[in-house]
Amino acid sequence: MILLAVVPLLLPPIPPLTDLMGHMGRYRVQLEIAQSPWLHHYYSFRWALIGNLGCDLLVQLFAPLLGLELTVKLIVMAIPALTVAGLLLVAREIHGRVPATALFALPLAYGYPFQFGFVNFAMAMALMLLLFALWLRMARTGRLRWRPWLFLLLGFGLWVTHSFAWGVLGVLCFIAEMVRARKAGTPWLRSVGEAIVACLPLAPPALLLVPWPGRGGQAPQGTFDWFRWYFKWLWLKSVLRERVEAWDLASAALLYVVALSGLVWKPQRRYEPTLGIAALFLLAIFVLLPRVLLGSAYADMRLVPFMLAIGILALRPIVDRRVSTAIAAAALLFFAARVTVSTLAFLKFERNYDVQLKALDHVPMGSRVMALANIPCRSVWYTSRMEHLSSMATVRRRSFVNDQWVAPGAQLLRIAYPPAGRYFSHDPSEIVRRPDCRARNEPILELALEYFPRDAFDYVWMIDMPRDRWPVDPDLVPIWTGNRFGVLYRIVHHPAAGSATASSDTPKGSAARVTQ
Repeated sequence: MILLAVVPLLLPPIPPLTDLMGHMGRYRVQLEIAQSPWLHHYYSFRWALIGNLGCDLLVQLFAPLLGLELTVKLIVMAIPALTVAGLLLVAREIHGRVPATALFALPLAYGYPFQFGFVNFAMAMALMLLLFALWLRMARTGRLRWRPWLFLLLGFGLWVTHSFAWGVLGVLCFIAEMVRARKAGTPWLRSVGEAIVACLPLAPPALLLVPWPGRGGQAPQGTFDWFRWYFKWLWLKSVLRERVEAWDLASAALLYVVALSGLVWKPQRRYEPTLGIAALFLLAIFVLLPRVLLGSAYADMRLVPFMLAIGILALRPIVDRRVSTAIAAAALLFFAARVTVSTLAFLKFERNYDVQLKALDHVPMGSRVMALANIPCRSVWYTSRMEHLSSMATVRRRSFVNDQWVAPGAQLLRIAYPPAGRYFSHDPSEIVRRPDCRARNEPILELALEYFPRDAFDYVWMIDMPRDRWPVDPDLVPIWTGNRFGVLYRIVHHPAAGSATASSDTPKGSAARVTQ
């Protein structure tokens, strides 16, 4: 099952996860800003201790040896494998063996947060499951003497990977300790106290969430959008959101039926209390979480796959061998079907990427690229995942692109290119949807083309843009077209405008040259 979880990611050179290419652009900056003759003109990057560095540190370690794109591919492939391993190990530690129903939780390794490209978060949650299994195992085998010291280090490492996972680990470990004390006959109030004491080694990273002199970075900022019930319902439906709406909704419904099946008859016997209480606790946290927490967007959405997985893992093994075998077979077929559809979907995304990325053959190194990506409405289930494809210009051509996001305290890259202006320097100025379904801070295509600072850019890259929306402008010279979708324009800089760089009219472009 661990190996099967990797299959959808084997063939695509770039894992087709929505935000991943934006992260890859940031990785290129962090790796080369000190040596690049171009990147330091556009960005700044300063290392600091924040709770969102898991993949960034792995890239820093391995990319000089393997190359950036291969390193990212291997890291992303490891995430679903580690998630499946963590789910299976938690189930085994809780029940003594893996229940047949637990196998239904495995497709959640490809849940919506992973599909969205939250790679630090997804990596941290996979590690969280493995650490929780280790916590349970050390309690079961009586190795409690060394556990506080070990988890003092492991908890800090998990916080650095992503602070959200550290918080979830604390919740699960607290409940596990409380239930263990209750099973030993300890009164409720004392059980709570003992659980708090047992979890104190996980607490020190909480000090890193507040600013203090000499911290070397900013504390995470921004918490808002509480109790948005429309979005809560949408996140519950979208737990397996990928490409085919009917298939994804039916799959999600099946998992909710499995998780709630223990309520049909004697729930106190069907659910193991540690994970049963944990699932209820995570459900309450999901309801209470805002959409944006400490600078991290979609905070409540991120929890849903793991909340559901814990609820499924809580189901105790079925005694009847025939029934258990039938359920196991059904679960394995379901997992195999999800993997198959994901593999086909990822290949489709990758073929679309390959068409659009041919534009980069015509972009000189260090160029300044104004990206405008045609994106479906937010209400549409299917997405082309082109939102941050333009960051591949930073990855491969060391270009400035207007698609990086800045989140003080949550990531370390800063944009240091004033000519692009306050609006056209960063995400979401690259996202173009229909005017009637765009977000308020997303541009309208015609207005963006009219008002973006042309002196600040060398090229306009219209990604996946249909031909009927291509502009006709004497100052925009098309140098590449992707048949019916996608076009790359060179911007003509007039001497009176005082442009900083210019490129030749040749199809391949040329190195930027200084002009008057």
